[in-house]
Amino acid sequence: MVDPSSTRSSELPLAMWAGIESERPLAMWAGIECTVNRVGDRYFDQLVRSGHHARPGDLDLIARLGVPTVRYPVLWERHAPGALADADWSWADARLGRLRELGVEPIVGLVHHGSGPAHTNLLDERFPELLAAYARAVAARYPWVTRFTPINEPLTTARFSALYGQWYPHARDDASFTRALIIQIRAIAAAMRAIREVTPGAQLVSTEDLGATHGTQPLSYQAAFENERRWLSLDLLCGRVDRAHPLWPYLRAAEASEAALEALRAEPCPPDLIGFNYYLTSERWLDDDWARWPAWSHGGNARHRYADVHAVLAGRMQGIEPLLAAAWARFGRPLAVTEVHLGGTRDEQLRWLLDIYDGACRARAAGADVRAVTAWSMFGCYDWHNLVTREDGYYEPGLYDVRGPRPRPTALARAVQALARGARPVHPVLDAPGFWARRELAS
Repeated sequence: MVDPSSTRSSELPLAMWAGIESERPLAMWAGIECTVNRVGDRYFDQLVRSGHHARPGDLDLIARLGVPTVRYPVLWERHAPGALADADWSWADARLGRLRELGVEPIVGLVHHGSGPAHTNLLDERFPELLAAYARAVAARYPWVTRFTPINEPLTTARFSALYGQWYPHARDDASFTRALIIQIRAIAAAMRAIREVTPGAQLVSTEDLGATHGTQPLSYQAAFENERRWLSLDLLCGRVDRAHPLWPYLRAAEASEAALEALRAEPCPPDLIGFNYYLTSERWLDDDWARWPAWSHGGNARHRYADVHAVLAGRMQGIEPLLAAAWARFGRPLAVTEVHLGGTRDEQLRWLLDIYDGACRARAAGADVRAVTAWSMFGCYDWHNLVTREDGYYEPGLYDVRGPRPRPTALARAVQALARGARPVHPVLDAPGFWARRELAS
């Protein structure tokens, strides 16, 4: 096995980083793409598809990077697909035990873009109590684990599963969306209460997509709605949704009960750390001149027809620094970037990682309490180009490329190893900006 350190790029000490003022390097974490989502009656398991499920040696590769923390799955669908009493913990026992031996702290995820085992789903009123029972069992089995993500990106999951209909249970209406979201927020809170009965000091690391919506002037009202909705899962967790909340009328019109909303407000479960996942597609551009954009982007609402495209295509992307600043101003709680990944060439992957890392450093230097940046897709991912709705076999390498007989470290692995040491990677491709920042993209 090749150690990334044997072929690492040149490095500069933190003090020589141009334009970044910080007393200490921002922590570098790692994460494994672990989605188990359901489409119809089929489950799509990224851990199996990337081969990580059957490669215990992968944990040593994580440790060699020098990262102190890894987002790691102990997913409900995988370990307790039937009765909880029949759960099979053997895989998690071996993996978490090895991480503990290696001195790498896991942030344990319980549901990752899933809808739970086949006997439940995101619209099931029993979902919160069922997840809480599973969470309690995980905490009891691994009492040394202190950080948990009960549900990854609940707002995004509710959108894909209950508003756009791409994932199970394939609903396509606002009432189902709000119900799926509220049920997930209740489930997160119930899971953390159950975990804390076992591990009183356990921390909630709640993750969500960090995006922004921009648009033409006639669509400013729709962009404003989208920009308010992006915070909704966190607002609900923090007990911020009351009658004065801008989305209260929307939620009530979408059949969210006043009693359910009041219960979340009265008993909040604020995250100990808010994790934001940021992708090139996270920022959107709404254009009422829809005909100039491809057919896949065409949509609309009751008032306007418009195109919804990646903001980068319109030259309108803000970047992560102002988005982290906005999150800090809104919530005032510790932040981390919990997923950084780009499907593309090695050159652009390197530029994207450093661009996000630098933006997070600048946000922290400006006053936001940003703790870490997480390199996602350690072993790559499959079929996210179609939102994992079918098996096309489309693979995006991550820090390791798993298409050979064993994982091969990429340039990203060497960059992450340098960042974990507090050094800045130096590579010829980093002398040029990423394609998202080039002038020719500007409209």
